[in-house]
Amino acid sequence: MQAVTRSNGFVHSIAITVFIFSIGTIAAQSQRSIQLNEGALAFGAELINEGRFITDHKGAWTEHRPSADEENEFIRLHGFAAYAQWHLGIDNRFAERTKRRYKFPYGNFKDAHRCGLLAVKARARQYGYLEIQNAATKLERLIKQSKKSALAPHLKTSP
Repeated sequence: MQAVTRSNGFVHSIAITVFIFSIGTIAAQSQRSIQLNEGALAFGAELINEGRFITDHKGAWTEHRPSADEENEFIRLHGFAAYAQWHLGIDNRFAERTKRRYKFPYGNFKDAHRCGLLAVKARARQYGYLEIQNAATKLERLIKQSKKSALAPHLKTSP
């Protein structure tokens, strides 16, 4: 009887170990499936350097984020390649010509939004996408620098 109890305990230990390992593997696979969209990072920097950004406040993204209809219209007019430029993440589990492939939007198809970048940073941090979080931080810093540069000519220094 004691041998059966030990045997059952051993089987349960193995089952628990396999279960925990499976969860870790699934989490690692899903994290690897979303990668930084380098093209979107470069495009975002270009937008900001051209002065095409909005320095809105934290939490405004729910109001400023494009609706599904606006996304569909943008794709219809400009295609998925242009749509991808507005998303800092690419989910390789989905086909290229699908909206589900593109994650972490940061603009409204006209301008980069500070509130969008703050939302990207928060979500990326929450789900462990450090590379995407760092990209959003870089773009947010660019906005701060551009804003300071725009103010600099108006500041006078005494001789």
